[in-house]
Amino acid sequence: MKKLIVFIAIAFFFQHWLSNRPPEISEVKHNKVILYATAWCGYCKKTREYLAEHHIEYTEYDIEKSEIGRSQHAALGGGGIPVLDIKGTIIRGYSTQKMQYAFTELGLMNASP
Repeated sequence: MKKLIVFIAIAFFFQHWLSNRPPEISEVKHNKVILYATAWCGYCKKTREYLAEHHIEYTEYDIEKSEIGRSQHAALGGGGIPVLDIKGTIIRGYSTQKMQYAFTELGLMNASP
């Protein structure tokens, strides 16, 4: 009986641990900038403007219109928008400071004077 209880406890722990692990997206390395957004989102629009202003090439997925975009956004943990995937570095929401830091660190933008 004790063995059965221990087995159930271990099985529950592993099932719970595996289902609650955050996706290991930060380990994914690629040479792209990907924006997950929607057409109506004001902060998504500001993110697009920021990327254009700094001449940063990116791929955009509208998570309401693109099944690929929706599934990739979900794999990143879903949540709100915009979500930027910058060579595997994830930025959630609109933050010029976070974007500037990430783009500078990854060599996609020069540090401001």
